[in-house]
Amino acid sequence: MAAPKLDAAAAAAVDLARVTAEEQAGEDAVGEHLGVVAEEGERVVTHSFECLLPGYDQWRWAVTLVRAARAKVCTVNEVVLLPMAGALLAPAWVPWEDRIGAGDIVAGMLMPTPDDDPRLEPGFSTGDLPVDADPSDWAQLRSIVAELGLGRERVLSRWGRDDAAVRWLEGPPGPDNELSRQAPSPCHTCGYFVPLRGSLGVLFGACANEYSPSDGQVVSLDHGCGGHSDVVATELEHALPSPSFDTISIDESLFD
Repeated sequence: MAAPKLDAAAAAAVDLARVTAEEQAGEDAVGEHLGVVAEEGERVVTHSFECLLPGYDQWRWAVTLVRAARAKVCTVNEVVLLPMAGALLAPAWVPWEDRIGAGDIVAGMLMPTPDDDPRLEPGFSTGDLPVDADPSDWAQLRSIVAELGLGRERVLSRWGRDDAAVRWLEGPPGPDNELSRQAPSPCHTCGYFVPLRGSLGVLFGACANEYSPSDGQVVSLDHGCGGHSDVVATELEHALPSPSFDTISIDESLFD
């Protein structure tokens, strides 16, 4: 496809384009003429002027002119402010669901759960058991449902449980941190450790020591802190050596 032809009369109308830009932005905001290019369509051109507004380095005023057939005077189509190659631009827009991160939910904020969330799967309802089932079957079912925490519309899937377990083990609740390395014993031997139920209880529990930084939080069995229940008063401080008396040096304070 052939390049648009530059109309000589429209290309020469630099003064008209400048006056138009100054009417829109003010005389102090329009700098030198940067050039003119032909646009798609007959006798349509765009003049560019340097933008002098603070904070708009490498931006330009673009004034589009058009000349009707057999007309001697051009008319203005539009005036816009456009970025050039080195302009400072706002970051690309990212959808909200892609911007949200771990721990971003605050009071008053609602985060919709997608229907295809791999961390969840359909829950189990007692309606799945025949009405005429044996009462012992109902009792056993209710016991299993209660133990597994089912009876909800959706529950954690195996993928969701595994994902949470990996995240907790690799994060602060896990064993790979200075708090755990300096602990006298792991959490699973502590009296303040409350095991979780279900499959996650194999690896995790909750801390019930109000003085621990993990109080009320999930911790792994091999996590630890200085608030272990087996720590007794004699272990609270290091044993100090017996005092020694310096009988050689001169105590200058005696001569003050």
